[in-house]
Amino acid sequence: QVQLVESGGGLVQAGGSLRLACAASGRTFSRYAVGWFRQAPGKEREFVSGIRWTTGSTYYGDFAKGRFTISRDSAKNTVYLQMNSLKPEDTAIYYCATKAEYVGSMYFGYDSWGQGTQVSVSA
Repeated sequence: QVQLVESGGGLVQAGGSLRLACAASGRTFSRYAVGWFRQAPGKEREFVSGIRWTTGSTYYGDFAKGRFTISRDSAKNTVYLQMNSLKPEDTAIYYCATKAEYVGSMYFGYDSWGQGTQVSVSA
């Protein structure tokens, strides 16, 4: 089973940027889909972005389009989430997760999760 570790969270002012990283240990991301999700206090967890490792195809939640970019680095076995133009409503714990690459939708059905990294955006 793959172990996932997120990093890169922190406190940033509105309009700023952060880059989150999701590193895998135990196996590579080959033949996995990797997704980013977030959960704010009192809210449901929501899909942020996802990437298919083999093709690099990317997917975004509506709120992330145009501001967030997901990418992968095969040499480092790491997936990144570049977040620009951050807003206070982006404040949440961000999680990365994996699933079999071509099973089901990219927007749900993930079965391995990291511990999460806190992102806080001040007004």
